[in-house]
Formats: sequence, structure tokens, C-alpha cells
Amino acid sequence: MDPATLSEHRTVAAARAASLARELDSLAEEQSLTSHDDEHDPEGVTIAVQRAQLQGLLEAARRDVTDLERAAGRLAAGTYGRCEVCGAPIADERLEALPATTTCIGCANRTRRRR
Repeated sequence: MDPATLSEHRTVAAARAASLARELDSLAEEQSLTSHDDEHDPEGVTIAVQRAQLQGLLEAARRDVTDLERAAGRLAAGTYGRCEVCGAPIADERLEALPATTTCIGCANRTRRRR
């Protein structure tokens, strides 16, 4: 993966995080302007549920940004594309699908099986 493509992935993740943060702020503002008791409203999800969902998505987006920044560091250091567990090359297809991945598919599968 080249630095420009990795940077594009980071830009997309950062934009997603910024959008989610704005949405969360908007939800908080909306909640402060209403006295509606949505906790007992049988029509749809509550503001608390929406807020929890947005917080989870925002946390994941921020983690993606951090992971992609680390991947850029590995690229600069010449270690990008090598498994941090076994040292084998990570398949190009895996890097295309998961540009911030740090493990080859074999090590990732072994880790999943242990859980």
C-alpha cells in the first residue's frame, strides 16, 4: 500500500469521526431543548439508546484513525505489511481490506480461536 492510499483511508476515517461527533453534539443539544420523556415512549428508540450507539460508532471511528496513523508509521519505518506476531508478509488482499491490520490471516485466525 502506498502512503497516499493509506492517507486517504485515514482521511475518510477522520471525516467519519468528525461527522459522528457533530451528530452526538446535535443529539445532546436536542435533548437539552426538550422536556419530552422519551424513556417511556413506546414509539422507537430512546435518546439514551441513540447516544450509546453514536458513542460506540464514534469510539470505533477514532480507533480506526489511530490504527491508520500507526500503519502510516509502520509504512515509514519499512515494517508495514509484515505480521507483528510471526513476521511473515501480510497478503495484499488482506491489506487492501484492512489497511491497518498488523497480523497475517493465520495469526489472526489463531488469536480468534483462542477467545
